[in-house]
Amino acid sequence: MKDKKRRLTAAVVEQKEIASGIFDLCLHVPEAAAEAHPGQFADLFCRDGSRLLPRPISIAGIDREKGTLRLVYRISGAGTAAFSGLHSGEAIDLIGPLGNGYPLDEARGRKVWLIGGGIGIPPLLETAKELSQSGVCSKITSVLGYRDKNLFLADEFEAFGEVLPATEDGSAGTKGTVLDVLKRCIPDQDSILFACGPTPMLRALQTFAAEQDLSCWLSLEERMACGIGACLACVCRTSETDDHSKVKNARVCKDGPVFRAEDVVL
Repeated sequence: MKDKKRRLTAAVVEQKEIASGIFDLCLHVPEAAAEAHPGQFADLFCRDGSRLLPRPISIAGIDREKGTLRLVYRISGAGTAAFSGLHSGEAIDLIGPLGNGYPLDEARGRKVWLIGGGIGIPPLLETAKELSQSGVCSKITSVLGYRDKNLFLADEFEAFGEVLPATEDGSAGTKGTVLDVLKRCIPDQDSILFACGPTPMLRALQTFAAEQDLSCWLSLEERMACGIGACLACVCRTSETDDHSKVKNARVCKDGPVFRAEDVVL
């Protein structure tokens, strides 16, 4: 992956609301699509000049042939609210793809468990697709956590393997969290976990994986500013001292967002 990324202009292909406050945005940006990998993200710039910092959004889908990226995001502030007003044919600037994604080669010959919570679910969709198309793993099981029965994207995951939903209110699947599902059907030692979601979920998964001696990779959700590792606004604690900086820190945007579970302190 190139270290330096330049600002690109993408054309909006289409956008739709797929759940309350959650939008599915398709952008035509061939240069970024050609380089993108599952687990990476793009920094989108608001057209409102008063908001200088871009908003990082995980990549939910990649179509290299069509030159498109799919971004699924939740409105969480003024910036993402502005993105939700984009229509087909309009343009938006971005930098991407950024960060390091999931190490798909680590899944070779293994059973893969994709663990997603809330808006951490979308980046796992492209991960499932590429694992399935490559045939690198023996099985894919997606454990997806939602607030209620609005199981956005769950039907698309079903194309790649079994889907086990969990809902906070019990309106669909298992009542509870993704951890409740995993504790009921514990992955065997031939398994690997790829996860994305809120920090409490990742922390619980980190503990679970250590207790079960499972290989686990976590995508951290942090507020980012530059997205290229320059501002140090998104550092996370690590278990080992960095050889270069001599401190127990890593930059989520540059060194992550995907980390081996035992390498980070949550």
